[in-house]
Amino acid sequence: MALHEARDPAEADASTDVFATALSRHELSKYRMPEDHSPADVVYAVIHNELLLDGNAAQNLATFCTTWSEDEVHRLMNECLDKNMIDKDEYPQTAEIESRCVNILANLWNAPTTATAGNAMGCSTTGSSEAAMLGGLALKWRWRERRRAAGKPTDRPNLVCGPVQICWDKFARYFDVELRQVPLEPGATGLRAHQLKDHVDENTIGVVAILGVTFTCDYEPVQEIAAELDRIQADHGWDIPIHVDAASGGFIAPFLHPDVVWDFRLERVASINTSGHKYGLAPLGVGWAVWRSADLLPDDLVFRVNYLGGDIPTFALNFSRPGGEIVAQYYNFLRLGHGGYRAVQQACAETAQAFAREIAAMGPFTLLYDGDGALPAVSYTLTDPDTCGFSLYDLSDQLRMRGWQVPSYPLPADREDTVIQRVLIRHGIGRDEIGLLADDMRRSLHRLTHGAPADADRAGFHH
Repeated sequence: MALHEARDPAEADASTDVFATALSRHELSKYRMPEDHSPADVVYAVIHNELLLDGNAAQNLATFCTTWSEDEVHRLMNECLDKNMIDKDEYPQTAEIESRCVNILANLWNAPTTATAGNAMGCSTTGSSEAAMLGGLALKWRWRERRRAAGKPTDRPNLVCGPVQICWDKFARYFDVELRQVPLEPGATGLRAHQLKDHVDENTIGVVAILGVTFTCDYEPVQEIAAELDRIQADHGWDIPIHVDAASGGFIAPFLHPDVVWDFRLERVASINTSGHKYGLAPLGVGWAVWRSADLLPDDLVFRVNYLGGDIPTFALNFSRPGGEIVAQYYNFLRLGHGGYRAVQQACAETAQAFAREIAAMGPFTLLYDGDGALPAVSYTLTDPDTCGFSLYDLSDQLRMRGWQVPSYPLPADREDTVIQRVLIRHGIGRDEIGLLADDMRRSLHRLTHGAPADADRAGFHH
């Protein structure tokens, strides 16, 4: 007869219920490492519950970043968890996939034939911010080389742009470049070509053109900017290149707006950055930088490192990085192809345009951008903010009670007095969700203008 040790039923129950364990009976350690280990399932459960206090990513209409991926992407990411993409000697196939992605993007952006035969010049990054900084560094180095060759001083480089994302402010401060941000003209949604003549000079390392302005979601007219720089060169002799910050539009324009000329079809475009984890549909965080040709990336910026037995050329602000996001980007390229990307982005654009019609019909708003012709997004302002009795910040607070994150913010100089809201439509946000948002906006507007009715549901956000 087998012998069995008697156990206290309460003790046995505690060993199988995560919320009866020692770890779950106390606040989690916040500033010091615990003295001992805990069961994996218990630690998972308590951290999982804390994360429930985060917002629902699908309702975050402020972010450009991917919040939905297919199960196969999750599987590939898990399989690549231990792959360090910088170690190209140990993970040569991940390195090969990175190279394929660079060449696919160079081809998508109409790089010259010599750059799309498998030897395109570019690299992956942690996101579009790092990619933008790499593009800026190449501009500065080439400008400095030209100045030195001409025997001229190199101590006052400047970069000219319109309303840019914070990464360009960081680039200017970190790498000692004067950032000349051109003020917004009345009614404008970005930099306009005719403004350049008052801001560029012989010390301008380049002009940044934005394909999808963060504030308004519109495209800046890259072709017109290039033509204006041609005229400036003819008048002054200043050969000023363009870097296109296509963090968002680089994965929209080729599929929805192929007739918009913004990429390497323009000889003055030296480099382009994009964010794979935005409209590239890859998980956070991967970006891409691509140069028109190899000679536009100075050799002095490329380090050749003997790493774990292999000679590795690298141009990056980071070194070790996970390979999963790169593999996931390649998965999307193969999974969707040109037609699939077009279908996904077209669905997003149509949803944005439908939401713009809802906004226009609500009454108090003036559309700045209606989702047609640039990013799948909508931006708008209050028609008469001084008399409507509420602000867009008040509306954002009302919507947050239902879980929606809709940002309100002032436009850049010289339009700081104009506060706008912006709604981004991403893969995974469909017409039904946007219809629910529109309904919640109408209810919020009624509360803000008339007060809540006596029988109104006063509950806040239901997690």
